[in-house]
Amino acid sequence: MTKNPGISDSRIKSIEVMANKLRRHSILSTTEAKSGHPSTCLSCAEIVSTIFFQFLRFNLDDPDNPANDRFVLSKGHAAPILWAALGEAGAFPVEELLNLRKIDSELEGHPTPRSPYVDVTTGSLGQGLANALGMAFASRLNNSSNRIYVLLGDGEIAEGSVWEAASLAAHYKLGNLTAVVDVNRLGQSEATMAGHDADVYARRFEAFGWDTKIVDGHDVSSLISAFEYSEGNGGKPTAILARTFKGKGVSFMEDADGWHGKPITDPELLKQALDEVGGLENPPEKLSIKEPEGSGPEGPVKTVENIVCDYDEGDKIATRQAYGKGLAKLGYLDGRVVALDGDCKNSTFSDLFRKEHPERFFECFIAEQVLVGAASGLASQGFIPFASTFACFLTRAYDFIRIAGISKLNLKLCGSHAGVSIGEDGPSQMALEDLAMMRAVGGSMVLYPSDGVSAEKLTAEAVKTEGITYIRTSRPATPVLYGNDEEFPIGGCKILRSSDSDKAALVGAGVTLHESLKAADILAEEGINVRVIDLYSIKPVDEKSIREAARDTGFIVTVEDHYPEGGLGEAVRSGLGNETCRFISLAVRDIPRSGSPAQLLNMFGIDAEGIVKTVKGNM
Repeated sequence: MTKNPGISDSRIKSIEVMANKLRRHSILSTTEAKSGHPSTCLSCAEIVSTIFFQFLRFNLDDPDNPANDRFVLSKGHAAPILWAALGEAGAFPVEELLNLRKIDSELEGHPTPRSPYVDVTTGSLGQGLANALGMAFASRLNNSSNRIYVLLGDGEIAEGSVWEAASLAAHYKLGNLTAVVDVNRLGQSEATMAGHDADVYARRFEAFGWDTKIVDGHDVSSLISAFEYSEGNGGKPTAILARTFKGKGVSFMEDADGWHGKPITDPELLKQALDEVGGLENPPEKLSIKEPEGSGPEGPVKTVENIVCDYDEGDKIATRQAYGKGLAKLGYLDGRVVALDGDCKNSTFSDLFRKEHPERFFECFIAEQVLVGAASGLASQGFIPFASTFACFLTRAYDFIRIAGISKLNLKLCGSHAGVSIGEDGPSQMALEDLAMMRAVGGSMVLYPSDGVSAEKLTAEAVKTEGITYIRTSRPATPVLYGNDEEFPIGGCKILRSSDSDKAALVGAGVTLHESLKAADILAEEGINVRVIDLYSIKPVDEKSIREAARDTGFIVTVEDHYPEGGLGEAVRSGLGNETCRFISLAVRDIPRSGSPAQLLNMFGIDAEGIVKTVKGNM
């Protein structure tokens, strides 16, 4: 043991005893659940005990207090030891630990915000450091002196998202961020690439601009010294590389392969394991989580006001630019609104927000995973982040989006340059899967404005509505269709053409709405009336209006700048319920290529000409 002159032997012994208590709880709860990951809990017991009972400042009665330190368990499969630490701290009776993984318990197999002491869902490895980065951004915005601790497994260091986050944390000089890597050598199926060579990880973090400390992760005194160093580190984040043994304290499991994700179910082995870890004695000193000093900052301020648009009908503006205008206005109306971008801000027009509110804008560069991960961390602290990039690039961050949905975070995403209408840049830049992707996220809302007014108003609606919201914006400038006082409630639609003699209903959004309006005018000149519906809310969809259109016309044509799978057409089909009608979906049905927007819309039959041909050919 390394002697720490600032900490009494009694205190160190107490933290060691608590570590064994946490080991005992982790073994018993996973055995009771007949599933779980006790071996990874045993390796980090001293780390968790030291953080929770020596350094963490957290008011258990007020878990949302911005002054609280935050703890992110990035290696989420170690959830049993997180629950054990919270139970021993008094968050709930320790008897509840035996309800681990039961359907009526908040103590899930991997942490989720169903527990009030968890900010973000973890367990999809490689995400916790990006989430912690966003929490550190929140600390800066709140002028809070709190600290952010994140515990990672050495296996997840193989994820590129970890290094995206590490790079950005150093760039922003987040000195209140401490990452601890549990270097226990063993992954799920074999040893990690670096094994117990913590120097490898230290050199990598140092290359990204971090300070590092390598310690024996089972030596409480050494851990305390490392955390004390990180507290006084000023403008650099600190990575503590803690060498440990998976299964520490249980002889048949310690540093042994083949125990990942396996509880101890054999009664004889269970007795042996419990005898070896002990954990029945009380610590010499009473341990508890310290509360933060003072009441702390107020947190972000909410102001409820309506956004004001200033367009003339017929003006032409791209919805991506109108989104940026609306976002900048919202920055004045609601102190919770923050913006992040992935080096596309002059194309997504989030730079309009940065010009007006530079202190609330975070450039994440070309790192979409950390863009969404940091936005999720900000959302977990009460801010309303708008993360913007080209829609096609959000696909590489999809797992982060999926996890944000599980966390039920109030996260807003804007994907610009959607569809073939971007033109000559070609198929690698054309988002043609994004509606399907975002519709599939649990609890999501998917919005698709078609003009400047709807783009600004839907951006404001995203703030008014809790949950993960996706706004799809387009590259081309399109005419303004609506008056400045028009409102766009989520779950609604707009009917722009209608008569008692409609022979079909054209349903579009974005650029295809404008093509549908052109087609309606052409058809009207030939004596064929059609209804035109602006389906600006793709999810939830306006089922009432869709079903009325089916009953009134008997023929629905959906038109979308997207692949047919999972997009606007399938949203409409799902909204029809039991209504029957002829139904044709016009969509991008092949891999596109470079060309002008007009050529590409025509190539796939989603321009006015294609719509007219479809209606007349199927009447």
